[in-house]
Amino acid sequence: MLQINKRAPLAGQDSQKVIAPLIDALQNAARIIRRQLPIVIVIMICSVALAILYLANTPPKFTAVGSMVIDTRKMQVLSEKQTLMGEAQIDAAQVQTQVELLKSDSVALAVIRQLHLIDDPEFVSPPTESKGGLLSFLFPPKPVTPLTDAEKEQIALGVFRGGLSVTREGLTYVIDIGFTSLQPAKSALIVNTTVDAFVANQMDAKYDATKRAGIWLAERIKELRTQASAAEHAVVEFKKANNIVDTGSGTGGKLINDQQLSEVNSQLILASAATAEARARLERITAVMSQDVPDASVADALKSEVIIKLRQQYLDLAQREAIFSQRYGANHLATVNLRTQMQEIRHSISDEMRKIAESYKSDYEIARTREQSLKDHLSAAVTQSQTSGEAGVQLRELTSNAEAARSLYDNFLQRYMEAMQQQDSAPISETRLISPAMPPLVKSAPKGSMILMLALAGGGLLSFAVAYLREASDGVFRTSDQVEETLRVNCLAIAPALKAAGPRADGEDGDTKTATGQGFLRNVVDAPFSRYAEAVRSVKIAADLNGALKSHKVIGLTSTLPNEGKSTFASNLAHLIADAGGNVVLVDADLRSPSLSRWLAPDAPGLIDVVIGNVSLEKAIIQVSTSRLHFLAAGATSKLPHTNEILASAAMKSLIDSLRTNYDYIIVDLSPVAPIVDVRTTGHVIDTYVYIIEWGKTKIDIVERGLSEAQGVYDRLLGVVLNKVDMAAQSRYQRYHGNHYYRKYYSKYGYLE
Repeated sequence: MLQINKRAPLAGQDSQKVIAPLIDALQNAARIIRRQLPIVIVIMICSVALAILYLANTPPKFTAVGSMVIDTRKMQVLSEKQTLMGEAQIDAAQVQTQVELLKSDSVALAVIRQLHLIDDPEFVSPPTESKGGLLSFLFPPKPVTPLTDAEKEQIALGVFRGGLSVTREGLTYVIDIGFTSLQPAKSALIVNTTVDAFVANQMDAKYDATKRAGIWLAERIKELRTQASAAEHAVVEFKKANNIVDTGSGTGGKLINDQQLSEVNSQLILASAATAEARARLERITAVMSQDVPDASVADALKSEVIIKLRQQYLDLAQREAIFSQRYGANHLATVNLRTQMQEIRHSISDEMRKIAESYKSDYEIARTREQSLKDHLSAAVTQSQTSGEAGVQLRELTSNAEAARSLYDNFLQRYMEAMQQQDSAPISETRLISPAMPPLVKSAPKGSMILMLALAGGGLLSFAVAYLREASDGVFRTSDQVEETLRVNCLAIAPALKAAGPRADGEDGDTKTATGQGFLRNVVDAPFSRYAEAVRSVKIAADLNGALKSHKVIGLTSTLPNEGKSTFASNLAHLIADAGGNVVLVDADLRSPSLSRWLAPDAPGLIDVVIGNVSLEKAIIQVSTSRLHFLAAGATSKLPHTNEILASAAMKSLIDSLRTNYDYIIVDLSPVAPIVDVRTTGHVIDTYVYIIEWGKTKIDIVERGLSEAQGVYDRLLGVVLNKVDMAAQSRYQRYHGNHYYRKYYSKYGYLE
């Protein structure tokens, strides 16, 4: 495999590897655009033309914008209370909900019906009758069916949605409503009507909600009233069945047994206290009865006037008896009478105290009997109360249910009254228009500058995409860098296409003229300062500087396919060497299609005749007229099926060796690589090969396949020549090979195009 001789990178180039991928991508894009510049320009012009055509045929549209605000202050005109369900602070979600409500179909239909937009041609186009064409006899036009109002509303609704825009101003409660129409006044009217319809819809919705809530509450109140009445009636019936009386304590009443138990318990406590008191009096009177005359405290405790009076009498008599005994003596009759009276009084006091004791004893017996009776009654009540506890539980449950039903009924009744009050009051909307829409003075669409910018941007993207696709699907050689990167060989020269002033010959190259001396075969002699001549010189210099070649150089020229210009280039290379005084011979070894032989020596004997021994080499070589070039034609090549055997024979090698002894340069025109195999058999006689590739035509994969099959040619390949180059187009691929570069710099040295 040949290696491309490239110079080592300069110092400092390694630092570019950091941004190399980005730079390479930008450079690659620039190269693609430059190479495909015509199609890019055409697409850009078409895009701008379409934009201009669109602007010229699109009627102007006007957008009016109005602003409304959602008032967060809960203004109540007729009532200081909140609405039925209460109102929370408006958040972002509620504002967005208002935006969506503005876009709703109900608001849009209200505006459509209020402004009669179904009769507006801008919203509902009137149906047109289709005209019959060439096929009207096969497909007769259908009769036009008028649209119904419902269909018109649906059509107008679609147009209305497309023209309406509702947006929120940042995080505020302000909402902008815009509408785009063909008429400025109409757009402003629709915006203001939309806000009015939204406010009316909101108020109607609140009224309907309040009305529906009142109706629902009324029905619910009836149910709750029935439930509360039934629950209270169940409590009454249960009380009646279980002898429950209302104590008036607010607890809902008690069972009779519970009431009796409480009362008996209270009476038993009192009876026990009374029994204890009676027993204490009896014991006290019994203790007092042991005294003759009770003292004053006992007398006061007994609270008996008789005893108190008798005791006072007794004390008086005792005082007198003491006086008389001291004065008259103890046995004096008066003293004795006094003692007798005192004795009678003691007997009277004793009798009275016995009566009191009997009374106390009787009271004690009565109190004890009553206490025992109450104890028996309490035991019976406790026993009965234990058996009636379940009735108390049921009573409490029924009472609780009745109270809950009554409380729920009262709550709903209060709400119903509030709903009726709210329904009777005027509905208040939380939204209001703060900036009415005014007819716009400037159209909003189509925007010429934006349309043109979009057209340029879209055209640029489309043109780049088309250019990239064309570049990716090109598949041919157009630059020297492409040749070197793909084939890994040197690109020796870029030869421009030769333009003929006269008719072309029916030759293999397709670029030779019929003129005898001034044809394409000797263009380097006729136009020595042309770019084609410069390309031929580049090949000769490459051959001269290649140290691997012998002093007597045998250079074979081949190509991938016919008509790539290899024969013309071989002839010009030979003419260039001959014109410079070199000893050169041009050999036509394309035995299948010897185009050089047909135009330089059509009837002369040639290579075939020398190989088979019919003619000597000296007689077969001729000199081209008006030139110092020696030429060996192909000879009689008709109906030779095994030309490859002739080229591979020892006689062919002997012929080339003989030419080496007489010439410094042997230029051999060989057959193409792809169609036939002749060139593969020339490796024993050819020192190096020059490969001709037609610019912009020969496919890369065909060239790669041809060289891979002719490995001997590739191993001895001197380089590649890009032939038939369109230099005007080449400037888009490699600027320094374009016409501008040559005209600007090389014209100073006399070079021609």
